[in-house]
Amino acid sequence: MARWCLRHRLVVLVLWVGALVGLGTAGTQAGTDYANVFSLPDTDSTQAYDLMTKAFPERSGDTDTVVWRVSEGSVRDADVRSRIEPELTRIAGMAGVGEVASPYASERAGAARISENGRIAYAEVTFGEQADAVPKALVEDVVDAAQAAGSDGLQVELGGQAINRVQEPPTGTAELVGIAAAAIVLFLAFGALFAMLLPIVVAVFGVGLGMLSTMLLSHVADIPEVAPLLGSLIGLGVGIDYALFIVTRHRRGILRGLAPEESAVRAMNTSGRAVVFAGGTVCIALAGMLVMNMRFLDGVVIAASLTVVLSVLAATTLLPALLGLLGPRVLSRRQRRELAAAGPEPDEPTGLAARWSSYVQRRPRPIALLAVAVMAVLALPLLSLRLGATDQGNHQESTTTRQAYDMLAEGFGAGFNGPLQVVAEGADKAATGDLVERIRATEGVARVAAAPPADGISVIQVVPTTSPQSEETDRLIDRLRDDVIPEAGVDAHVGGVTAVFKDFAAVTADRLPSFVGAIIALGFLLLLVAFRSLVVPLTAALMNLIAAAASFGVLVAVFQWGWGTELLGIGKEGPITAFLPVIMLSLLFGLSMDYQVFLVSRMHEEWVHTKDNARAVRVGLAETSRVINCAALIMICVFSAFVLSGDMEGAMAGIGLAAAVALDAFILRTALVPAVMHLLGRANWWLPAGLEKRLPHLAVEPREADPEPLPPLGTVPHARVPDADGPGGASAVHGFVRTADGEPVQGAMLTLLSKGGRQLDRVTSLADGSYIVAAPAPGAHLLAATAPGYASSARHVMVGDEPLPHDVTLTADGVDAVN
Repeated sequence: MARWCLRHRLVVLVLWVGALVGLGTAGTQAGTDYANVFSLPDTDSTQAYDLMTKAFPERSGDTDTVVWRVSEGSVRDADVRSRIEPELTRIAGMAGVGEVASPYASERAGAARISENGRIAYAEVTFGEQADAVPKALVEDVVDAAQAAGSDGLQVELGGQAINRVQEPPTGTAELVGIAAAAIVLFLAFGALFAMLLPIVVAVFGVGLGMLSTMLLSHVADIPEVAPLLGSLIGLGVGIDYALFIVTRHRRGILRGLAPEESAVRAMNTSGRAVVFAGGTVCIALAGMLVMNMRFLDGVVIAASLTVVLSVLAATTLLPALLGLLGPRVLSRRQRRELAAAGPEPDEPTGLAARWSSYVQRRPRPIALLAVAVMAVLALPLLSLRLGATDQGNHQESTTTRQAYDMLAEGFGAGFNGPLQVVAEGADKAATGDLVERIRATEGVARVAAAPPADGISVIQVVPTTSPQSEETDRLIDRLRDDVIPEAGVDAHVGGVTAVFKDFAAVTADRLPSFVGAIIALGFLLLLVAFRSLVVPLTAALMNLIAAAASFGVLVAVFQWGWGTELLGIGKEGPITAFLPVIMLSLLFGLSMDYQVFLVSRMHEEWVHTKDNARAVRVGLAETSRVINCAALIMICVFSAFVLSGDMEGAMAGIGLAAAVALDAFILRTALVPAVMHLLGRANWWLPAGLEKRLPHLAVEPREADPEPLPPLGTVPHARVPDADGPGGASAVHGFVRTADGEPVQGAMLTLLSKGGRQLDRVTSLADGSYIVAAPAPGAHLLAATAPGYASSARHVMVGDEPLPHDVTLTADGVDAVN
């Protein structure tokens, strides 16, 4: 498929552009129909909500508030009323506004909307539709009209869901900032403009199609409003990273002498396969959210999984087409000049990555202990994790919604912003009155008011003395449900936004162990099949848990304890949003699996070639750590940019995932995982023989064609020298095995292997150190040499149509030629 996309690149580009334009046109015309369904079946708050909907179906529009405060005097003063009342009348006359309940309408009804000290008052503005459907222009007109009444000594602010929409940053701000930061990292990594643009273009197409598809799906499925935000967050991260892995492999192939088309095909056949596998692991991790059995999360799974699938599809079809268009220009001009002048680069890893890998091999125990200590310290705040809900009290102090929230709390009590609704069914007037009195006498209740019953259903509004996010408010809900209502003998339920999120947090906490167990089990099975090892998937599962604990510790310290909130500009501290742990764990486990696959697959390849665990871990880390760290840095930039989204949940997810990726890539995969694998030795690759026979074969790397039959092991294959008349004939590698001092090494075992680890020939060096091994066909092979008392050595060799001379040097100090 990669070769077809390369050769039909214009067709592929037209199809992708057409799909983007077509979905964009359809999405613009259809609009969105997101459904924020936070309630859960069979919970007390859901039953209260259902009864209220049945009794008061007309209360469907969003109700926001206009709050004003005077620095001196009273809000009842004539000069204050003369400024406020005309603007409230103007708002009431706007098309799309249902009604405005003013404190000045009637003395009896309005008194409740004026604080006891007379300095703060509020009016309720009820729109004709829910907040998401209210036209933004109408909300802006309401805000402008209300704030026009303000003056020196008279502060006017507005609060509510519709009001919050007009103070959010423009849609796409976070994505654009994340893309710009990723572009800088890519340019520094590649040093070439076109190579930098490739991952960004691929990610934009994948995320764009994902978000547009989510918009259309919102008309036929319950997709929450936060779903496209989370989908774009994960889509940008994986889309850029997947393209980065493939482009890096392609550039390396060209630098090592391959033609651009052949290099691109090989990159797609190796890294492209790993990308498909990694994308599948992310989708499986996301699907683990279905175990929670929450309608709200089903839409998140759909949006995020669809965006990941489209990002993988873009990386495996659109990217080859773009590589075909660029040809050698995927390299910088300097690299092209050096390639023409000096020839292909060597295969051996060099530089800082190779030196760090050797350092980890020499000191695995202290590095492992230090990494564990750092992760443990970062995980400590997790012990105080409290799930709940964010509200406008968590907004930045400069926002009108936060100031309105604070003014209402100052004038009417901390619990005024999160009242509870006790909904009773079938209770007579006397029973309802008794329930009201019992609630009024309950500790933690500030005010109680009962509305006239409708269809046999009574609604009692309860204002707590504490804020909606307070633990005392949670305890009040428990007292009402467990003691007050049962003692009154009334069939009643406690609802309201605060109660809904309390129930959501409780259900999440109950089901979280099953969810974590499910995604760990799925990840374990995938790695077990891919790497034919029990220890590797067990290590990966443990590392994923460590990364999750540390990242949630960072999340608690920032958002719950308030460390650095002012610096980050994300408002006031509060509990962690109830649904966030499920979403974050899905994304975190998926991304961690990606890094584990890219790291361990290279180690596994080297292990298959040499059966030397130390070398496998060292070479695997040296060759993959740079690209993993670069990919992680890009994800950190993308995720951190979502602090600018204007959405508290988006900011939490962004900071949490950025911390998780940083810890996972720079501490776990770069230090702890290789250190542990060095300590475990050959046990890393142990698999019971019985299990080996029963496991299906799932190859991340492509399967190579079977070689032609070889002569008996150990014979000198002089009969298979190359056929000069055909490029596809056999060939050979020959030379001498010597020590670093030039002394011949007799009895060294030399093994020639294919790229996939298949043994092609094995011989023993003679007394003068000479050897010759046969290759069935020209191509890239790996020559491994071992001898008692010497460190093993392995080199990639490019066998051509003529016999290849290649001398091998063995050292006794444990450091081979790779380093």
